Amino acid sequence: MQNEKALEILKTAILLERRGKSFYTKVAETTTIPEVKEVFEIMAEEEQAHIDFLSEQYKEVLQNKGFTKQQFSDSQANEAIVDKIITEGVKGKIEAASYEAAAIAAAISMENKAIEVYSARAAEATDLNEKDLYGWLANWEQTHLQVLNEMNKQLMESIWHDNQFWPF
Repeated sequence: MQNEKALEILKTAILLERRGKSFYTKVAETTTIPEVKEVFEIMAEEEQAHIDFLSEQYKEVLQNKGFTKQQFSDSQANEAIVDKIITEGVKGKIEAASYEAAAIAAAISMENKAIEVYSARAAEATDLNEKDLYGWLANWEQTHLQVLNEMNKQLMESIWHDNQFWPF
């Protein structure tokens, strides 16, 4: 029973990651802004890494009835990605009512859902390797969310500034 639950959660996680990758790839293909294209290409590559990782864990749980111990990268790598993505080049190039802005809003929703799923499973998992896996994934998705929220914040500030909505 516990094994079935683990497999179902892994299937859900893989599906979330595939949807994310598909979405990010499409945005990267569609945008005309090179900096935005790079952001979404990086996000798509990371989603593929998650798919690969989760698929390997799925095979392990299916064959060996348990999660394998993994060495996870530290958060410094994720912070470096945030610094690379949030550049001045991106900040000034997205318009508030554009396709890219809508894509950012949709991506925020997707990342929130992934964080919710991963955090919930990390909290309820009894297998320490499973708990570590989902905690690590939730943190990684949190980094994606941080990038998207920063981009969204820049858009909002731009709108407020351009339309003189500032209360002072």
